[in-house]
Amino acid sequence: MSEFVPGSAPASALSGSMRDFRVPKGTDLLARVGEFFDWQNGRRRNGLWPFSRATVTGPKSTVMAQDDSGRAMTGINFASQDYLSLSNHPDIRATALETVEKYGVHSAGSAALVGNSSLTLALERKIADFVDMEHVTLYPTGWAAGYGVIRGLVRSADHIVMDALAHTCLQEGANAATRNIYMHRHLDVEHCRHWLRAIRAKDTENGIMIVTEGLFSMDSDTPDLAALQAAAHEFNATLMVDVAHDLGALGPGGRGHIATAGMLGKVDLVMGSFSKTFASNGGFVASRSRAVKEYLKFYSPTTTFSNALSQVQAAVIHKAFEIVDSAEGETLRGELMANILDLRTKLAAEKLDYYGDPSAIVAVKMGSESLARLVSRNLHDAGLLANLVEYPAVGKGAARFRMQVMAKHTSENVSHAVEIMSRCRNEAMRELEAMQRPRLQEVA
Repeated sequence: MSEFVPGSAPASALSGSMRDFRVPKGTDLLARVGEFFDWQNGRRRNGLWPFSRATVTGPKSTVMAQDDSGRAMTGINFASQDYLSLSNHPDIRATALETVEKYGVHSAGSAALVGNSSLTLALERKIADFVDMEHVTLYPTGWAAGYGVIRGLVRSADHIVMDALAHTCLQEGANAATRNIYMHRHLDVEHCRHWLRAIRAKDTENGIMIVTEGLFSMDSDTPDLAALQAAAHEFNATLMVDVAHDLGALGPGGRGHIATAGMLGKVDLVMGSFSKTFASNGGFVASRSRAVKEYLKFYSPTTTFSNALSQVQAAVIHKAFEIVDSAEGETLRGELMANILDLRTKLAAEKLDYYGDPSAIVAVKMGSESLARLVSRNLHDAGLLANLVEYPAVGKGAARFRMQVMAKHTSENVSHAVEIMSRCRNEAMRELEAMQRPRLQEVA
């Protein structure tokens, strides 16, 4: 653990990115990663490494937390993915305790063998009914579901047409499945159709999977799902939509943007995660065919060769779906949206701009990585947890803080968070200007 050294940040801690170390060189696989650690540690020593933090009190709206140098803080939490505040819901907690008492804590097997339980079978049925699909395949994590649905169905001669901002799990699944990958401009249906047309002009024998998301978490925007499904039908392709961030938290009855678009039950494949709204790890793929469900169970490596969801996870997720699909769930979504709109309004009043449409992700624009890193240090000291996102996760010069809203944030939480964000940004701007002034004078 490196000791935090307060004071002005050196230029080395404000420059560079993780992309610089993605392809290390040298014969020693272990020694060659040291260059990354040196750069990371320089940021850590200067309080500019806001990753790998740990909560002491769980992901509540206010938390005790520490960074990975051990620096403690108490403050407002806009960094956790618990959109409907279900992780501490009394019924969720009671369900977890009751299930542990009855079933223990471990599935002890793959879903392809004997890792299933009556609880996982009931969960499959619950999710299938919720998204108006016939069958569901469960996965141990959302990442595994996104990677696994592509790796499970796409083969080397097939093609993938994917939104350029698709999640890493989807991109990694594509890279593992085929070299025939075509990235279309973000949300650009016509560019997607361009690739589909080009592929079918050369290949009428192999499959095409179109990959997109119901809600893109970095920009808080959504594609024209009806147009993408129509394009899939026209070019004999299969549309797969990742609903990790909107299912449960947005849309009619919590059915997400698929329902908002009038496409519930009409999309070829729906993939989702439980870790944003449903109080647990895990993921799923919903289809209209038992053949697809069974094929994924035995040919999708991230489910075939992983332990199944534990009984307690299955029970917790099932209870979360029950809450989401109830009058209480509707109330929670209303509270969540009220907080989202309140946050966006108060940010705008402070001339803090943000990306996209109203969702539980309010990505506050910062611009330069140097400024954003200084703000991140100030936020910790001021008592606000918000996740810094910087290049290469987003474009260079498009750094942002992804504020993740919960239903149980209070209006006071929102107001205080905006005040802290505004103050810390202004302080960082002054600090950065003072650091740059000597260099400007030298140039003059």
